[in-house]
Amino acid sequence: QLQAVESGGGSVQPGGSLRLSCAISRFTLDYRAIGWFRQAPGKEREGVSCISSTSNTKYADSVKDRFFISRDNAKNTVYLQMNSLSPEASAVYYCAAVGFVRYSNSYEDCQLVALDDAWGQGTQVTVSS
Repeated sequence: QLQAVESGGGSVQPGGSLRLSCAISRFTLDYRAIGWFRQAPGKEREGVSCISSTSNTKYADSVKDRFFISRDNAKNTVYLQMNSLSPEASAVYYCAAVGFVRYSNSYEDCQLVALDDAWGQGTQVTVSS
């Protein structure tokens, strides 16, 4: 079971930016697809973005062109750069191992579906004026 620690959340005004970090432990990040999810009060958890082991990315329509996911295998860390934040982005953000489809050694797609239902503490993001 992947263990991850999310950090980087905080309070920002609309239009602001934050960079979230997901530090992976117990396993090497190299061959894993990782995704970011979020859950707002009273709402179901939803997929935000994922990155495959070959660095292909996927985004929810609501965050396209504003959020950017990246990975640093040497640091065993996945990042989520969030720009032009709106109040609708306020939520607890989680990272998790996600499904993937491997087409070749050099091409893999990620899927915004968590592989298990064990979630960390998450990091709170609050966007308000």
